[in-house]
Amino acid sequence: MSISWDERGERPVNAAAPAAGSWLTPRRVGFIFAAALALLAIAVAARLIHTLATKTAVTNRVTPAVTVTEAGKSAAPTTVSITGTIGARYDTPIGAEGDAGRVDAVYVEAGDQVKRGQILARIDTAVLIPQVANLQAALDLARAESELAAAEYHRAVAVGKEGALSTEETERRRSSSVTADAKVKVAAAQLAEAQARLARAEVRAPADGIILTRTIEKGQTVSPGGSPLFRMAEGDEVELRGDVAETDLPLLKVGQAVNVRLTGNSQVYPGRVRLLGAVIDPQTRLGMVRVSLASDPNLRPGAFARAEVVVSNAQRIVLPQTAVLTDEKGSYVLIVNSDDKIERRPVHVSGMVENGVTIADGVSATDRVVATAGAFLQVGESVKPVVSTAPASAGSSAS
Repeated sequence: MSISWDERGERPVNAAAPAAGSWLTPRRVGFIFAAALALLAIAVAARLIHTLATKTAVTNRVTPAVTVTEAGKSAAPTTVSITGTIGARYDTPIGAEGDAGRVDAVYVEAGDQVKRGQILARIDTAVLIPQVANLQAALDLARAESELAAAEYHRAVAVGKEGALSTEETERRRSSSVTADAKVKVAAAQLAEAQARLARAEVRAPADGIILTRTIEKGQTVSPGGSPLFRMAEGDEVELRGDVAETDLPLLKVGQAVNVRLTGNSQVYPGRVRLLGAVIDPQTRLGMVRVSLASDPNLRPGAFARAEVVVSNAQRIVLPQTAVLTDEKGSYVLIVNSDDKIERRPVHVSGMVENGVTIADGVSATDRVVATAGAFLQVGESVKPVVSTAPASAGSSAS
């Protein structure tokens, strides 16, 4: 009885091998599909959980409150700044006028009030006084000779009429009298010159005023044409000698009111523009300005001073200095828009005033501008605006 290979459960040796993909059975395909669905469900669940957590964090975050100021218009004066030094309006140098010589005495100090003609210093006169005495004697001798010659001439004329003297003798005596008169004049002129030189040995004040500096001492040798021995402020008028920028000089006019302040002194000294320079320095691009000031003991010549001249008083948008920020793109401010979100606005700063800076363009009068701490905010960030009625100071911060 023969048994088939199927009944024995054996495969014939020469039977064909199964195909290479025969392991992907329907049951295995089902398992793979189910696993993929499970992984997809896990990923979707994780995404939903992350989204819900993010929304919860955003919902729970506190919206920051920032101080804002309304960019309303106000009167903002336009000023021109002047820097310079205080000086006497008439600063007079006083030097030696006569012969060179040694200073014999000095009678005044810097800061002294002097009168016109007052002696300030005296140069040694040991040589000049004998010269004057000698010339005085020569003048006296010349006058005596002139008087004698004149008397002889008058006698010659008297006796000449009687024929006692010849005409030639009378003319000779007349000539002698004229010569003697000329010698008197020469001697008088020489004496006057010597007396003038002697007078110039005394250095005198040319006018009433204050001695600003003294550069000589007793025993010092001085000569005409040398450096000044004294500097004197003639009268009591002082002025600010300052410089302004080339672009600001056309805004100034003679007679404009000026407020002058000294370094380290808060007191204001009123003045008036007295003189404007006719040229601009080609190196510094600055122009000269002179401001007349009333006499004051604190306005000492040489003191450094600053001045401001109000040239206009127009309505402009004024913002606190802390509201204006700057980066590589230029100046800008942060605006809180109608949605209470931060918005950036580029602005043009036209100047500075006492309570902030003036804005030429970029914001309107109704905009809400972040007053402080703008550098810590991001464009598009939601904020809670807190309106400030007064300009914010540099030291305040966002709450």
